[in-house]
Amino acid sequence: MDRDNIKLTASEISSLWTQYMFDTMSICFFKYALEHIDDKDIIDIYEVGLGYSERHVKSIAAFFTQENFPIPQGFTEIDVNTTAPRLFQDPFYLNYLYIMTLQGLTGYSLSLSTAIREDIRKYYIECNGEVTSLYVMTIDALLKKGLFVRPPILTPPIRVDFVKDHSFLTGWFGERRPLTAMEIGDITFNMNKMNLHTALKVAFCQVVSSRKVRQYIKRGMEMSNKHIQIFDTIFREEKLNSPTSWQSMVTNSTTSPFSDKLMMYMVQLSTQIAIAYYGTALSVTSRRDLAKQYITLTGELTMYAEDGANIMIEKGWFEQPPLASDRRALSKGKEK
Repeated sequence: MDRDNIKLTASEISSLWTQYMFDTMSICFFKYALEHIDDKDIIDIYEVGLGYSERHVKSIAAFFTQENFPIPQGFTEIDVNTTAPRLFQDPFYLNYLYIMTLQGLTGYSLSLSTAIREDIRKYYIECNGEVTSLYVMTIDALLKKGLFVRPPILTPPIRVDFVKDHSFLTGWFGERRPLTAMEIGDITFNMNKMNLHTALKVAFCQVVSSRKVRQYIKRGMEMSNKHIQIFDTIFREEKLNSPTSWQSMVTNSTTSPFSDKLMMYMVQLSTQIAIAYYGTALSVTSRRDLAKQYITLTGELTMYAEDGANIMIEKGWFEQPPLASDRRALSKGKEK
């Protein structure tokens, strides 16, 4: 079959559109970061990441052009001020890239799994290879510089065992069993992400110009700190080590390197991704108290994300994703 006659599916369009928004945001962040990073190792990694994002944007624009789809606006040079003073210390930039590559590994795998057309599949296979390479470079640098806090380590069991009592599922009353390896892994991952989100919100509160956006981001900062405290309390009860905070890596600058629109997008994106990962953690949690916490925290994030979307709509910053044809409107026909 002639590929030129095979239209992209809705899921393929969705993946490309979402990636275009993310990569144009990343280009702004990378360009600003490269003006301030001193560590040569981190500079090298950021230059690689910038090159990947720039190539992705060109590739996606070509796909949209072929499909006669408008190229998204995304984020441009007007959304970044590379001459603004340093807002983050070097270690923060490395941790930021670590979390972003983790999200990229998940996102590109999902995009590949929903890609049907051969050229789109090949494209996402390439993207997967690139983000894997970037992830390896980033975590190697974190380990080399002593900046990576390893997750808790388990003592090997004497033998394979099976659950014999329904108390394995308890958590509200009675003695709670120890956390499973899966539960520990998910809490560690979500704490790492929340620590990054909190540091970003601390920085953005200092530099954002809109009072309404500042209040919204401050509310999100308090929410993120609350979630971190809940997870940390669970780990303390289990005598397990928690990931480190990155808030001290924010400088005292009050000059914004980014537009309010871009900062709101980053906050919204981090919230939406947190909702997705909380859902994943909930699906493998078998202790009732943890399940209840994830349901409650997800509800808070969902309400927060909706409020953020409303602000973006009011400000004219919410770029509309591709929509299906409105058949209900079309079926009404022309009024006579």
